[in-house]
Formats: sequence, C-alpha cells, structure tokens
Amino acid sequence: MRYGYWTPVFGGWLRNVPDEGMAASWEYTRDLTRNAERWGYDLTLIAELNLNDIKGIDQPALDAWSTAAALAAVTETIELMVAVRPNFHHPALFAKAAANIDRIAGGRLALNVVSSWWADEARQYGLQFDEHDDRYARTSEWLRVVDGLWTEDRFSFAGDFYRTEEAICAPKPVKRPTVYAGGESEKAKAMIAAQCDAYVMHGDPAAAIAPKIADMRARREAAGGAPIQYGMAAYAIVRDSEAEAKRELERITTVAELPAGYANFDQWLSGTQLERELKLQEYAVSNRGLRPHLVGTPEQLRERIAEYEAAGLDLLLLQMSPQAEEMERFAAQVMGAA
Repeated sequence: MRYGYWTPVFGGWLRNVPDEGMAASWEYTRDLTRNAERWGYDLTLIAELNLNDIKGIDQPALDAWSTAAALAAVTETIELMVAVRPNFHHPALFAKAAANIDRIAGGRLALNVVSSWWADEARQYGLQFDEHDDRYARTSEWLRVVDGLWTEDRFSFAGDFYRTEEAICAPKPVKRPTVYAGGESEKAKAMIAAQCDAYVMHGDPAAAIAPKIADMRARREAAGGAPIQYGMAAYAIVRDSEAEAKRELERITTVAELPAGYANFDQWLSGTQLERELKLQEYAVSNRGLRPHLVGTPEQLRERIAEYEAAGLDLLLLQMSPQAEEMERFAAQVMGAA
C-alpha cells in the first residue's frame, strides 16, 4: 500500500470543529510536507478550490498550483498530486506551467483531474461551468491537448472546446506526470478508462471498493490500456485502545453549532438513528472519509488496510486532525509496523 495525505489547504478537514490547530498557511504546509517525507509518506494531494469548502467560503484557502510550485522547490521525494479543473485552466498554457513545476520537482508532479462540480464558485470568478456530460467532453479534449504538448515537438489540435496550432512546450516534464481522476458516472468512468493512469474513489468499505476496481479493470482492458492504479480517500483515527478511538470519533462528529452555509442540514437529520449517525459522519468529514472506518487500534487499522489491498487498492489518501500529530502517530504505529 502507498500512503498519501491531503494537504490541509483549507485549514483542516472537520466541518464542525472550527479550529483544528493547522492554519491554511504556507508555513504549516511546508513544515508538514517536509516532515511527511521523513515519516515515510509517498504522496500528497493538493486540492484546488478558490472557496473554502470545509470551514466556510469566507475563510482562507491556499491556491493549489502556487503552493505546489513552492513545495516542489523545498521537498525531495514526495509525489505532488495537484488537483486541476479543466474549465479553470487553458490546457496549452497549463501544460507549459506544469512542465516547469515538474522540472523543479525533479519529476515528482502528478495531476488529479477534477471535472468541476461547484457552479457558484465558477459564477463568482466569471468562469465557464459545464453541465455534467459536457464536463467530461471538455476534460477529454483538455487531456488530449496537455498530453500532446508534453509528448510532441509541436502540437496542433481542433476540437469543440480547444484549438492549438503547432504549439510548443519546452522544456517538457522530466517524465509524463501520472494522471489521476475520479468519478462514478458512466461518462466519467469511460473517460478515465481511456485516458488516465489512476482511478481515485471516495471512501467506502472494502466490499464496495472491490467491485468498483473490478469494473474499472474490465473497462481499461477493453480500452486496450496498460493497468492503472487505484486510490481511495479515508479519514484515519489510530489510538492505543478501541475505546479511545471511538471517543475521538464522537468528538469530531458531534455537531454543536452549524456553521454558515449549512441551512439545509436539518433535512439530513430525519430517519432512523443509524441513518442520522451516518449522515452526521458524512457531514463532519468530506469525501465519505469515515466510511472505510479506519478507526481503532494499530492492529485493527492494519487488518482493514489488508482488506483493501486484497480488493486491489494501491493508495490511501488520508485526512487526519490535527494533521501533523496524527500523521506522525499513524506513520509510526500503522505504516512503520507494516
């Protein structure tokens, strides 16, 4: 298993814990990433949103690509998987900038291609927002242009969304960056099977992840591509006893006061007690991070991770809080004992 973590560009991951002790700042991010290399983490995912999706849209959020460029210059081994939304970046100009960052990083850049979902953000910034199927048509063209600039001396393209005419990208990346992407629709999975190198999923139990991996493997084989990697988001809590881990889970999922922007949350509180508990967890942690239930003792977490490995998962993309302290603990007690 490879271990990655989400760079805390939003100042944390818990929607109902206002201060997690990790500021959305360059200093915290730099120090965390350097320590993550020392602790043995393989990769960091740097999310790209101009508005803060976790703490509220009026709160600070770091820019993904300038942060990635800075991290490239001050780190040595960690893979920098940076989210990119095609409707926010012209592909030819992006290919040039990303190639330069990959050069600074010595070949450690990777992309997490995200077909945008937040219409209000695009409206606020005056940017194009496509309906669902058009998003993947745009992303498919966008990837063709980026790949063409990275692999050909001159690249010409005429599509529905983009055009280039003998465009040049030099210097090129040290090596072609790995392209990660996620999505659960038919359009998304068809595009990923045809054009990407890795499939990333929201959190789910291993029994739900296994058929998703099997499905994508079959699609990839049908498309004639080489085998791809599989990653999943998860929130991790490791403690010396199961009781301690459960107390921490209760702390992060207890809703004391709803932050601004969650006026519709009352609709989530209907149904059975079990449904209510699950919905509170979905609210508290993004990307279905608590569904994998990486909550417990080191031995329990290693057993659950082994189940994911058996299902075909290659990469865990972890969120924790407070991040530096919890990442160090996880590295020592779970990764270090593997």
